[in-house]
Amino acid sequence: MFRNQYDSDTTTWSPQGRLFQVEYAMEAVKQGSATVGLKSRDYAVLIALCRSSKDAEDSPNTLQRKIMPVDAHMGMSIAGLTADARVVCQHLRSECMMYRHSYDVDYPVQRLVTNLGIKLQATTQRYNRRPFGVGMLIAGYDEKGTHIFQVMPSANVFNCKAMAIGSRSQSARTYLERHLDSFENCTKQELICHGIQAVRGALGNQDSTEFIINTAIVGKDEPFKILSESENQVYFKIAKTMGNPGTSDAEDDRSIGGTMNMMDDMMEQGPSGIGAGPAEDTDAESNASLEPEPQ
Repeated sequence: MFRNQYDSDTTTWSPQGRLFQVEYAMEAVKQGSATVGLKSRDYAVLIALCRSSKDAEDSPNTLQRKIMPVDAHMGMSIAGLTADARVVCQHLRSECMMYRHSYDVDYPVQRLVTNLGIKLQATTQRYNRRPFGVGMLIAGYDEKGTHIFQVMPSANVFNCKAMAIGSRSQSARTYLERHLDSFENCTKQELICHGIQAVRGALGNQDSTEFIINTAIVGKDEPFKILSESENQVYFKIAKTMGNPGTSDAEDDRSIGGTMNMMDDMMEQGPSGIGAGPAEDTDAESNASLEPEPQ
């Protein structure tokens, strides 16, 4: 009641102790398309849902990509306001460029994400600014290994093994939690298939053939690369042969073994040439998929 009296800026607290502007920004993330990030020892993968393929055929130039490259060793996927995401991405690109110009090395992923959290925090404390209405999953690889970071409009930053954000993403997080222990030793093909299965879980009862996915991978001796549409479709078809994302662990293990054999055959015989290339929800947060942020 009387919410509009307390949501004009981020410095006005409601009588219940709430900042509505921050809550609106968090709600924008929940309304965005689902996106998933997960990592193994050597690779980190981002997978995001895009618009319906039927709409994309009618107006292919308006398809909004949900994965954005930041640097050769880093990229991000988004859920929420795309315009805000472009502003943040441009900031990250500038930071990486200036760091390389000064030190002639890649910007450490953890340090960059920490500084980004400080930048986002400022927008929640000034009356003349609004929070960025976008949630991000940032994947990168540096001398410390692979990284998946979750960055939210509230300026919370989490270091994750696997995470999903966006609309109906709780189902995707459930799949990631169930297979969390197996990600460490996955190949990049297996990791991509696991990510697609998690995204399929976020689709619910909708027809998955009407959706387009964006996939990106980065890792050891593998610069950040967004896969082509043909590669995405091949991986999507392979992931569908793994069955329903809600099946048991034993069934998943058997289906993954058969899927990898099928993938090897397609890499050798298929025209896509994927063998040569690298390959939204409730308020509950997934504690099992998070690593504590180092102090």
